[in-house]
Amino acid sequence: MNDPSPQESQPYDVAVLFEQELSSLDAQQLTALHEGLDDPVVYHLLLPVEDAAATMATSLGVLGGADLAMPDARSLGDIDRAVREEGEAALQRSIDLVRAAGKPTTTVRGALTHDDPVHALSDLVTQSGAAEAIILTTSHVFSEFFHVDWASRAERKLKVPTLHLIEHETFDARASGAGEGASLI
Repeated sequence: MNDPSPQESQPYDVAVLFEQELSSLDAQQLTALHEGLDDPVVYHLLLPVEDAAATMATSLGVLGGADLAMPDARSLGDIDRAVREEGEAALQRSIDLVRAAGKPTTTVRGALTHDDPVHALSDLVTQSGAAEAIILTTSHVFSEFFHVDWASRAERKLKVPTLHLIEHETFDARASGAGEGASLI
């Protein structure tokens, strides 16, 4: 008589798009959302970073760029490198916080993207087979009002449940209407 071996649990994949380095509070609240799951959780963190040349061109355009000189390519390369290094450091610190806040079976992976954040999130959800997507941002009242914020765009694009959280704000503050993410809309 053969004893059936216990089935290995399948990981529960969660794609997380975030706007700035996570705080300890962010990591604790993120992992608290999944603490009741029996399956191991895999968090796929995605942090957008700016492209220096594109940012500089946009900024100069807003300021009346015809009269302002564009920095040389070496300067932009130095800026890109610095932005990428800081992004990698912020991503690693965020990975470490989520790993520390999670269960021993929690896995945390991370990546930077220069692409449109919602498109990059969509690709991540598809590639990882994520069961849900979480978007952590600061409050963006105007873009949220016009439904062009990351969360609204992601809800239209993704075919998985999408949760929008406000970074560095407790669940209680958000629910009570006392936090920055509270809106009157």
